[in-house]
Amino acid sequence: MGFQNAGFAELSALAGNVGTPSAFTYLAVGTGTGAHDATDTTLDTEETGSGLARAAATVTQVTTTVTNDTLQLVKAWSVTGSKTLGEQGTFNASSSGDMLQRTALSPTRSVVSGDTYTLTVKIVFA
Repeated sequence: MGFQNAGFAELSALAGNVGTPSAFTYLAVGTGTGAHDATDTTLDTEETGSGLARAAATVTQVTTTVTNDTLQLVKAWSVTGSKTLGEQGTFNASSSGDMLQRTALSPTRSVVSGDTYTLTVKIVFA
């Protein structure tokens, strides 16, 4: 998992209640397989069809080391096509917005129509 520069800026605004920050509550997947670059603001190739479009996640706090030190986002997509997923990201808007983190999936994940693809992202604040 790699964090994005724009994500750090938004986190500091959220922590200090500065400006008009937005929480990171959306997950997206894509078919890109490029290496992480902290200056990226989008996934390499975000998927918008096949039932895999960016969507609101179920967001909770969970415990990794100390109480509520981990932000957990979970989304289950109902797949309607065939794709090979190579990346995922966390965003603060249903389109555009800031990307907090991007992860290249290794190995890639193949999905077909009728599958349910569930993604769980845990961000530990330690």
